[in-house]
Amino acid sequence: MSSLAGAVAAQDTEGTATPFRVVQRVILPGDPNSDALPLYVEAGELRAQQARTDLEAMWAAKVRPELNTSPAEAVRSQDISGRYSMSVRPGRRLSFATYFNAFPASYWRRWTVVESVRLTVRTKGTGSVTVYRSNARGVQQRVDSYVVDGESTTTVDLSLAQFGDGGWYWFDLIGGVDALELVEAAWSVPESGRSQGRTSIGITTFNRADYCLETIRTVAESAEVREVLDELIVVDQGTKRVRDEDGFDAVAAELGDQLRVVEQGNIGGSGGFSRSMYETVQAGRSDYVILLDDDIVLEPESIVRLATFADFTRVPTLVGGHMFDMYNRSTLHTFGEIVEPWRIQPGVPHPDMENGHDFRGAGLRATRWLHRRVDVDYNGWWMCLIPTSVVREIGLSMPVFIKWDDTEYGLRARAHGFPTVSLPGAAVWHVSWSDKDDLVGWQAYFHERNRLITALLYSQYERGGRVLRESTYMDVKHLVSMQYYSERGRLLGMRDVLEGPALLHELIGRKLPEIRRMTQEFSDARYEQDVDAFPSPAPSKPRNKGRGVQMPSRVGLVPWAAKTLVRQVALPAKPQYDARPQALIPHQDARWWRLSQYDSAIVSNAEGTGASWHKRDPKMLREMLVEGVQLHARLFAQWGELRDQYRDALPRITSFEAWEKTFADNPPT
Repeated sequence: MSSLAGAVAAQDTEGTATPFRVVQRVILPGDPNSDALPLYVEAGELRAQQARTDLEAMWAAKVRPELNTSPAEAVRSQDISGRYSMSVRPGRRLSFATYFNAFPASYWRRWTVVESVRLTVRTKGTGSVTVYRSNARGVQQRVDSYVVDGESTTTVDLSLAQFGDGGWYWFDLIGGVDALELVEAAWSVPESGRSQGRTSIGITTFNRADYCLETIRTVAESAEVREVLDELIVVDQGTKRVRDEDGFDAVAAELGDQLRVVEQGNIGGSGGFSRSMYETVQAGRSDYVILLDDDIVLEPESIVRLATFADFTRVPTLVGGHMFDMYNRSTLHTFGEIVEPWRIQPGVPHPDMENGHDFRGAGLRATRWLHRRVDVDYNGWWMCLIPTSVVREIGLSMPVFIKWDDTEYGLRARAHGFPTVSLPGAAVWHVSWSDKDDLVGWQAYFHERNRLITALLYSQYERGGRVLRESTYMDVKHLVSMQYYSERGRLLGMRDVLEGPALLHELIGRKLPEIRRMTQEFSDARYEQDVDAFPSPAPSKPRNKGRGVQMPSRVGLVPWAAKTLVRQVALPAKPQYDARPQALIPHQDARWWRLSQYDSAIVSNAEGTGASWHKRDPKMLREMLVEGVQLHARLFAQWGELRDQYRDALPRITSFEAWEKTFADNPPT
């Protein structure tokens, strides 16, 4: 454990000891050869400035940067000697202006009672420590530089006053005549009378026992996490049990009474996370519960950072971590999310933000928009801290199985005066959304139903703004894409919304099996691992003189749409394409305007693990289209009534009492 981990003291002007608490240790990756290395340390200032110049020129020319502009290339994994220490070669510069090690000053300035931060750097050897800051525009400013020699401790007190809209602090190390060794470094703040909070961790898992066990093991091996941990609660809803995984017994013995496994039926993420919240509050020990997905790789320091930040917030605050790509470790999913009020859809807080940002190509100093503070409406429950006081006041999750549960909870918390902060420097690695397409298949039901419920609860616009119009557009897109299984789920979702909130708890344990059983009715829902399991495409004349199907232009969209709709609704599919598909279409090419021009096609899924046969059925399209129009008309007419029903029912259906009955009604299978 780092020797800087505990509280440190300083003398104020009257000689009284002022206690400080470490809130962020400078850390290095457990695997120095990890692709995540640019998130921890990168090469020095001159390379970073050159990278910024190159990047800005590329963006101006609308050329996407290549990864060989990376300022992290000069960082050698062999220079890393431990979790907190590394060496700087003579005459070289390393920078800790990185995701995990720069200090997010604007977030501490905006959301906490903290007014200043202290940087403490312990070194051995000759060289210098140079401190920098940035503003919300990403302009880098040198604060001061300190020459070090031998065993040295550099301490710098820094104000947070100028970080109202954004900005970070960080430091660089420069090797002297000899190598300079970083022994350890940390950011600390005055304790301000705030005690150290305790947390429980809740993991919801369904048949991902191997991933889940690795997360449990990561927690067990982190002394810093266990110092603030009351209990790690694993809510196992699967048939492949975590307790049966090889190695579980040893990890369980190491954690002792800090680990508890709760087994129950599959009631989705909202049911699993509600159980974690419920058990944490009922135990009455923890100040916070941190929710984690099961299929993640955890940076354990993030747990400590979330809890520590929450200790200093002005009001009880939900504090979330970011999500990086499991298979491209230096790529950030998003820096923060809001709910667009007119559309009730996830969005970015400001237009300069880039989803899928790769720190290997452009680090913190080379990316101006990362310096602007991002204020969010919610944080995904891949990693999110919720104060138990908030849970007691506003209740547990909505009983919606999956999708929109974390979003709704963030909006509900905000309505009660409890903000959400997505905290830089706290993160997990998770499978990227680019490797999934959860708008199709069995999840389409939950997306449609839960988005409508969220709109009924929180939209400030009459009849939900644009929600019903976009929902109608989505019906048409699914139908002309021959995605009849997905559309059937969406229609069921609308029906269930019209039934009102009383059935939500009853449906949570049985709706997924019902949707799964429908797969036998739709060829687009039945997947084969190998496309050779299907008949080969029938020979046909190439479309559009060999150029294939082209996206319609804005000018030609109306006549194109009219022609396409007539074909889809009135003209029968050619019989030969019922026996053999017209084409094999990769997922990335399976856009609605392309699929709409085929009578049948084999389409691969987003994960690349299989493909299904989409067959045009005009009769089914007409029936579903009519039903969709009717359901949307009912939603439009009954919007005010439904809004009142759901808003009145919200405290009741998210209560401990309602969830206790649902837990009892869904025992482990």
